[in-house]
Amino acid sequence: MIRPAEKLDRFLARDEPKVMVETVEVAGSTPREAGSFMVVSPNGFAGTIGGGLLELRAIEEACALLQHGGDAGRLTVVLGPESGQCCGGRVTLSLKRLTYAEIDELKDRVASETENLPHVYVFGAGHVGFELAGNLARLPFNVHLADSRAEALEDCPDSVQCHLLAMPESLVRDAPEGSAFVVMTHDHGQDFLIASEALVRGDACYVGLIGSKTKRVRFHRDFMRNGGDEEAFGKLVSPIGGEELKDKRPPVIATLAAAEITQALLCADTNAHRNKGEAAA
Repeated sequence: MIRPAEKLDRFLARDEPKVMVETVEVAGSTPREAGSFMVVSPNGFAGTIGGGLLELRAIEEACALLQHGGDAGRLTVVLGPESGQCCGGRVTLSLKRLTYAEIDELKDRVASETENLPHVYVFGAGHVGFELAGNLARLPFNVHLADSRAEALEDCPDSVQCHLLAMPESLVRDAPEGSAFVVMTHDHGQDFLIASEALVRGDACYVGLIGSKTKRVRFHRDFMRNGGDEEAFGKLVSPIGGEELKDKRPPVIATLAAAEITQALLCADTNAHRNKGEAAA
């Protein structure tokens, strides 16, 4: 599985002329936000500004720019019936032929953005853990899968950072602030150590523990006996994936949990950017 950032990086490495199409202004309901971009060459494109006829028109304009030798352009599209879309908003796009230096700068930008994506740590490469890591790897996250069993990590996807550790809880201590931790190892004692380590950090945006309500009660008892407090324990999500759907098939649990984790990470990321902006003001 190739992640979007990796696909874009490979596309930028191709030796052919390219035009960057970037959303510079938005009004009303639009498919993407300002700052979203794609890169177009005579033989394809990478990235997205929202798909549909909007993107088709952008690709046509970029190809025309490449064909006729232009350096820059601007396109405003009203997303109404005349454009075959019904969002109701308006999008203004900038088009710019990229120099080799600008392509290198864009590569650095993509690498930096990828490095700074939120981190998700999945502990346990069993049926659910493996499915969950694969689901999350398709999203804008840095995904880690940890296990103490070498055979469990044999088919780990390239897009997932795999960690073979005798003591997986040590990985929690080195994780960046605001990370998400999901615990589902083959050993309940190990689950306790990892989840406890994640909770006492105090800066995780999500700590999830797979299991039943009974397991949660037992974990609460052991956590408090070992010096934990109610406020920290209150941040534990267990069972993971919500309780509305009682389906216990691994792919279903993994999908529900991925949605839950995604919401937690992206809400935390949005709040962090908002707070940073307010502090700067």
